[in-house]
Amino acid sequence: MELSKRVEAMQHSPIRRFNVYAIEAESKGKKVYHLNIGQPDVETPACFMEAVKNFDKKVVAYSESGGETILQDAIAKYFKNYNMDFERKDIIVTNGGSEALNMIFTAVLNPDDEVLIAEPFYTNYHTFVTAAGGKVVPLTTKAEEGYDFAKADLIEAAITPKTKAICCISPGNPTGRVLTLEDMRLIGDIAKKHDLWIIADEVYREFAYDDREATSFGMLDDLKDRVIIVDSVSKRFSACGARVGCIVSKNEALMDSIMKIAQGRLCCPTLDQIGAAALYGLDKDYYDEVKAEYEGRRDVVYEELMKIPDVVCQKPGGAFYMTAKLPVDDVEDFLIYLLTEFEDKGETVMFAPAEGFYGTPGLGKDEMRIAYVLNKDDMRRGVELIRLGLEAYNRR
Repeated sequence: MELSKRVEAMQHSPIRRFNVYAIEAESKGKKVYHLNIGQPDVETPACFMEAVKNFDKKVVAYSESGGETILQDAIAKYFKNYNMDFERKDIIVTNGGSEALNMIFTAVLNPDDEVLIAEPFYTNYHTFVTAAGGKVVPLTTKAEEGYDFAKADLIEAAITPKTKAICCISPGNPTGRVLTLEDMRLIGDIAKKHDLWIIADEVYREFAYDDREATSFGMLDDLKDRVIIVDSVSKRFSACGARVGCIVSKNEALMDSIMKIAQGRLCCPTLDQIGAAALYGLDKDYYDEVKAEYEGRRDVVYEELMKIPDVVCQKPGGAFYMTAKLPVDDVEDFLIYLLTEFEDKGETVMFAPAEGFYGTPGLGKDEMRIAYVLNKDDMRRGVELIRLGLEAYNRR
């Protein structure tokens, strides 16, 4: 019996596949600082559980396929704070941002259609696009240039008759790159010229640092027929396990098509939606506090990274990831060394090798992604261990 060629073309998660080494290290008594995965340690706001506890229905029934109206209304009100007007019909609740992306690609791609995305990119995009029968076409960016991809020549050179969409993750995972409204305008004009969908993955929207403004493609009214926004409670509210996201778009034909898929999977969990509605109702003070915490962590990580000779890294503008080029030929080999051979005072560290975040073979072998999701002291120690580990690794 044969498996599908689509699934054979997929890859295992480059973020999780080194966990076996970390588990083995911890079983031997080492402390491992996990800087490899975007699981924040910030507490989920208490209003989530309070809303669930106050749920007074006698039966946990199926939700509507498009989502609980209390959640759709809360999402619409949230976007209203950014002067974006959406109604219930413009919002479909999903099982996290991942299902949102799966549904979007299924709805817009035909076999062999191409999707442009700046590399390095969130690794699961390859899985999502491939599962829908499409092909990822990477726009290669450079660490030395802060992974900037809002360049007309870079984008237009990659467009072919098969190009169907351009994906924009802002603030970016894994680079922390933040698009300005001017950047979005440039990308939007190209999308209009070539009749492309804009898939705007904005799940880190508020995490824009150094006085940057939170931005969205939804702020550009002339793009409303082609913009598809992906949102989620996972990172913004530190509620990854709730698995609540949404698709937001003014394109009625698209939303009607996605509803077919939503009805096929029935609905999202009712109680998680009730909790998520409370999260979307949090006021500005919450965002300011959380953003300040992550910005402080970013500064600590960058400060420590700059102590590593020959490291290449520009301070990212948002999200809670930092990608850096290290003075080694093979970051994966270095990571395995950290987890199997190195320790300092009984401690070691784990990050995500960046090669798996690239679509172009051979790129990213000397790069790593750090998720600054631990407290400042732990982040400082974690990066210190990378520096000490490099010194020992290169002395071998």
